[in-house]
Amino acid sequence: MLISNNTITPKNRLIALLTMFLSTTIFIFGYSDINKLLIQDGDIIFQNSNSSQSKAIELATKSKYTHMGIIFKKNDGKYYVYEAVQPVKFTPLKEWIERGNGSHFVIKRLNQPITMLNKKNLKQEALKHLGKNYDIYFEFSDKKMYCSELVWKIYKNAIGIEIGKIKKLKNFDLSHNIVKSLMKKRYKDHIPYEENVISPQSIFESTNLKLVVEK
Repeated sequence: MLISNNTITPKNRLIALLTMFLSTTIFIFGYSDINKLLIQDGDIIFQNSNSSQSKAIELATKSKYTHMGIIFKKNDGKYYVYEAVQPVKFTPLKEWIERGNGSHFVIKRLNQPITMLNKKNLKQEALKHLGKNYDIYFEFSDKKMYCSELVWKIYKNAIGIEIGKIKKLKNFDLSHNIVKSLMKKRYKDHIPYEENVISPQSIFESTNLKLVVEK
């Protein structure tokens, strides 16, 4: 809406100044500060990673999101992403976001409110996996972890909620040459088609989750 010089009042001038200030504040601070007002322990964050296997995961799962983790606030008051890389660890939120393709990310949260007890249980369950090796074979065991498996099991074991549907490896699209090449490299001639797999896309599409932030 345009305001002519004849209609500028002290109130209108104040509104204009506040609007400019808020716009400038959002521009300066960006996601690293503003979105902290929305983030909660247990929020799930997604990105398209720049890892060597990312394209194969994208093709096989039909998803632009190939990596994920859970957000927790640590004792220093800062937010971290708990993720399965090598090894399972806490990564500062800003660093995690900047590591992704184009720094694009999406944050989702359970539809139902998460109680303080549930948040505590999520963090306690998460810590059981700290330091575990990354599972390049995507096996559904607790010895090693891949990103979506870690998130799925934390929610399942801590508060009894399944976020996303498990599929057999054979049910993903394994037809692309990039996917075939990665599988050949890792499994040789022993591809475990019957292995249970939980993908980032399956969790992203879970009806138990709602969108919080997309940047």
